[in-house]
Amino acid sequence: MTEYRRARVPGATWFFTVGLAERRGNGLLVERIDTLRSAFRVVRERHPFQMDAVVILPDHLHCVWTLPEGAE
Repeated sequence: MTEYRRARVPGATWFFTVGLAERRGNGLLVERIDTLRSAFRVVRERHPFQMDAVVILPDHLHCVWTLPEGAE
């Protein structure tokens, strides 16, 4: 597994990509968009953050999130 490094900056903005394990011909993210929206909602209720941008494609998504001050 890749070892990622990140600066510990309170209130930082992060860009990340999440891809499905089986990407070829897999449209799960758009086929189940309501489930994905619900999951984002639950996570934001438990761990407040600002969702600055999100791009959802059939087999992967890109996000830009800003964490609240004091969060790492």
